[in-house]
Amino acid sequence: MNLKTPEEIERLREANRIVACILDDLTKVIHPGVTTEDVDRFVERRIRESGAEPAFLGYRGYPASTCISINEQVVHGIPGPRRIRKGDLVSVDIGVRYQGYYGDAARTYAIGRIQPKARRLLQVTEEALFRGIEVARAGNRLYDISRAIQSWVERHGFSVVREFVGHGIGRELHEEPQVPNYVPPSPINPVLEEGMVLALEPMVNAGGYRVKVLSDGWTAVTADGSLSAHFEHTVAITADGADILSLCSQP
Repeated sequence: MNLKTPEEIERLREANRIVACILDDLTKVIHPGVTTEDVDRFVERRIRESGAEPAFLGYRGYPASTCISINEQVVHGIPGPRRIRKGDLVSVDIGVRYQGYYGDAARTYAIGRIQPKARRLLQVTEEALFRGIEVARAGNRLYDISRAIQSWVERHGFSVVREFVGHGIGRELHEEPQVPNYVPPSPINPVLEEGMVLALEPMVNAGGYRVKVLSDGWTAVTADGSLSAHFEHTVAITADGADILSLCSQP
């Protein structure tokens, strides 16, 4: 495990603050009629104005600065000419590289009035993220996070995506350990240590947990066409609990 020093954690906090502030500002940008490409251009401009670089652009060949996934799209939706409509669920995942360190966070936005089940999906997914954050403390084990997320989601009748997981983050966008949002049948269950920095990101489907990747090679959608939601925070592990780094207004 790549444990971070207090100085490195502060650098990671600044990278993640940039992401969080842009996610906050998107509430003024995402509305009916706007294309996902418009949103991507806004985000890239804000990233560069902040002195950072888009972490996703060119990563393993990815063609945009953000991942924007709508309704049944789970993650890795490529921005383009699609227009956002009333009633959509729009998940936006943003990553930046700032002074050698990475920030990563995601949020799902409700566009106008949405169906009650969609509203409950958003609420449960965000609550599941914070259930995971509550147990992300030194001395607990990695799968304590996984169990907290999975149990909360399934208690409310939804399902957790298995194919995509959270991850460590630091000088690389994706570092060990992987952080599944369900408890896998694996004996590898490391103890959480002070200095670990993790991106926790439950992806929750209204129907079954299975997904498929479209012909573009990136966009993952629910296999049954059901709605999906995605929330993500980057946190540092401390003896007193998780320190959420991806907040625009830092404590």
